[in-house]
Amino acid sequence: MGKNSKIELKTAEQFRLMKEAGLILSAALDTAVAAAAVGVSTAEIDQLFAAELAKAGAKSNFLGYYGYPATICTSVNEQIVHGIPNDRKLEDGDLVSIDGGAIIGGWHADSARTVIVGSADPADVELSAATEAAMWRGIAAMASASRVGEIGDAIDDFVTEKYGQKFGIIEDYTGHGIGSAMHMDPDVLNYRSRHRGPKLRAGMALAIEPLLVRGGIANRTLEDEWTVVTEDGQRAAHWEHSVAVHPGGIWVLTAPDGGAAKLAPLGVKPAPLP
Repeated sequence: MGKNSKIELKTAEQFRLMKEAGLILSAALDTAVAAAAVGVSTAEIDQLFAAELAKAGAKSNFLGYYGYPATICTSVNEQIVHGIPNDRKLEDGDLVSIDGGAIIGGWHADSARTVIVGSADPADVELSAATEAAMWRGIAAMASASRVGEIGDAIDDFVTEKYGQKFGIIEDYTGHGIGSAMHMDPDVLNYRSRHRGPKLRAGMALAIEPLLVRGGIANRTLEDEWTVVTEDGQRAAHWEHSVAVHPGGIWVLTAPDGGAAKLAPLGVKPAPLP
């Protein structure tokens, strides 16, 4: 939905604008994650995030997207993705995925994090950590991959080899290209497939975003036509970063250090944008 049919290659200047949007987004997500506490509503978190974007001179790419009514998605517990902020107050032990985006000069950034409110169930901690680690395995694969499909291979292999059948990888929602629009070609699968995808080329930017669940991967969309939930009621986690591929290597546009700290243990050193 909403994807362009041609893969867009960005210039150095366009990547710089995406990085600016990414850093603003990262700071706004910092604020949103810090605000996620017992008794705080998801609508209040949305308001704080929106205020941070406005203060930085960025626009939201979520608000109004196919009629979406907020600046972030807040997916709580069994909600996998696209949860709409509302008056629901967070409770002790809630698992919340916060997904947001920003635009600067017409160029987009997209990122998501999962946070646990108050007392954490160790199983939720493990789920979120596994999802974040899987995302970083996918990003690390970009540094040496020849085709987009290798990203999904890396994510799937990590989850399967470390956790066996403990966590399910959602297949209905994937990563995507990003640039002058939020969702663009190519799709970035989070699982192994015979479809190898297009070649990775300098100028591409991809949003890497695995979604893992504690139970089965069957899901459905609620009557609000946005919120996706697990059929079995088990909890889900979502992590995402936007990543640039440039002549020098890769750079995580939505991380202040370009991903250096998280990629170092994986043997990858991100290359600053030219």
